[in-house]
Amino acid sequence: MTTAVPGYVPPVSRATFRRTAIAGVALAIVVVAVCVPLGYGLFALFGCVGIALGIINSAFAMGSVVRFSHGSATPSKAKFSGGVLLRLAVITVVAFGCALLVRPYGIAVFGGLAVFQLLATVSSILPLIKEIRQK
Repeated sequence: MTTAVPGYVPPVSRATFRRTAIAGVALAIVVVAVCVPLGYGLFALFGCVGIALGIINSAFAMGSVVRFSHGSATPSKAKFSGGVLLRLAVITVVAFGCALLVRPYGIAVFGGLAVFQLLATVSSILPLIKEIRQK
């Protein structure tokens, strides 16, 4: 059994997060560049808010896993689950708040979140595909 170093994040996890965050920012720039000239600036803004919420959630999730894995001798599953639920609840409240308070533009927050999740899924599959091709 190997001893984990506190605060250590495997390189593949850091690379996946970095790749996803960069793709999210690049996509946000493209969305702004396309939507603003067409008169959909607020849709672009709220789409970018959704992408930003996805990036923030991903960063906090990675930090939460690191804290859970390097916590005390017996990490608390209840504390970890509570942190996950709190993080997702905050994101949900922000997204619904935008959607309800800034109609119809705020609904784009959900689009941004969905696009970020798609990017995160594709980005996390890339190392697996690369490893399978090497065999």
